[in-house]
Amino acid sequence: MIYSASKQPIYKKGERGQAIILIVFSIIGLIGMTALAIDGGNALIDRRRTETAASAAALTAALERINGGDWRSAALATANANGYNNDGVTNIIEMNTPPLSGPYKGNSEYIEVIITSHLNTYFGPVIGVPRVTNVARAVTRTKPAEYGEMFGGYALVSLAPQSGCEEEQRKSFWIHSEATISLTGGGIFVNSNNPDCAFMQFGSGSVRIQDTSPITVVGGEDIQKPKLITPYPIQTGAVPIPFPPAIEMPKVGCGSKTAAVDEFTGTTMSPGKWDSTEEYPFPPEGVTTLEHGTYCITGDVIFGGGTKLEGKGVLLIIENGNLLVSGGAEVSLTAPHNGREKGLLIYMPITNRKRIALNGGPDSRFRGTIFAPGGDIRINGMDSKYGFHSQIIGYYIEVDGQDDIPIFYNDNENFDTYNMPEVFLSE
Repeated sequence: MIYSASKQPIYKKGERGQAIILIVFSIIGLIGMTALAIDGGNALIDRRRTETAASAAALTAALERINGGDWRSAALATANANGYNNDGVTNIIEMNTPPLSGPYKGNSEYIEVIITSHLNTYFGPVIGVPRVTNVARAVTRTKPAEYGEMFGGYALVSLAPQSGCEEEQRKSFWIHSEATISLTGGGIFVNSNNPDCAFMQFGSGSVRIQDTSPITVVGGEDIQKPKLITPYPIQTGAVPIPFPPAIEMPKVGCGSKTAAVDEFTGTTMSPGKWDSTEEYPFPPEGVTTLEHGTYCITGDVIFGGGTKLEGKGVLLIIENGNLLVSGGAEVSLTAPHNGREKGLLIYMPITNRKRIALNGGPDSRFRGTIFAPGGDIRINGMDSKYGFHSQIIGYYIEVDGQDDIPIFYNDNENFDTYNMPEVFLSE
């Protein structure tokens, strides 16, 4: 460029054409930035919508299949409600069971939903991107109702979803003092999600699993002496159990029947309802034998030192009190062998948040499930070599004392129930 005598610019031939080219490229750049801002934002929104729709459709399909309905139609309806109508042009919905890929490939319990969305762009064609494609995949598991052992056959189960670590706080599973759990036939499951101390071992408390059963914990562990825990290391980071648990609670009771002491012997008691008070405790003074059947007890049940009690085919329902078994008591109880009470020995309804304290003398025997889903279980010891042929389930579990506590779990001796149908969003 040159200037005239009047200082006005004099353009050479072709300079104005160069300016136009620069302007055109600037406009294209601005359109590209606009495309990135608008079309990119729309693509991100569509991706999130596609993921939401796939997850919702997969969950709907799983629920409908559990209920015995047309799960494919249900999934399509849910996807359509979320803006994806499977028209084959703007979006395509694919449903597979079992999944065609991934870790659950070939497993018919799982349903796979894939939504492919084609989104036309507004400014993208200028830069060669006429549309954006988003693909979202969701996998759900449908677990049907099953009748069988509770909580996967773990012999000791703590159900509390949360717990503390400090002295004044409730601990989910805590073994301390010099107690030793010797466990055969099942492992330990701890449901607390506390990352530091869901499973706690202090002092000389020890756990010895006598077979290949695991110690499985949702949260973390605080173990002072790893050599006292077998197996070690324990399994942490497990999938939690919902609380209340997804099982059918025992449907047991006494009806209108009232428990009574045999007036001729004074040592035998028949099943039924019993209001346990200080004046009329359970078991009544002098009673050494419980006849087979169900005992529905309000108030506390205390087997004190010197108590001798035997019961075959019995179920104790502790409706709103504590159950306390002293070390000097000789208690031999066996659960019913048939009927809906089969295998259930001691039951605290989930609304009872009180305590079961388990101990016993050399001749004590417990056979059958001890189930207190809302209550605390404290195992204080057991002098008996027979010990507990029981699955022991509580909200919190604490183990202390000086004794070797033998626990033998066999499903045939314990309570089975319906594990309710469940739906999981797996991927």
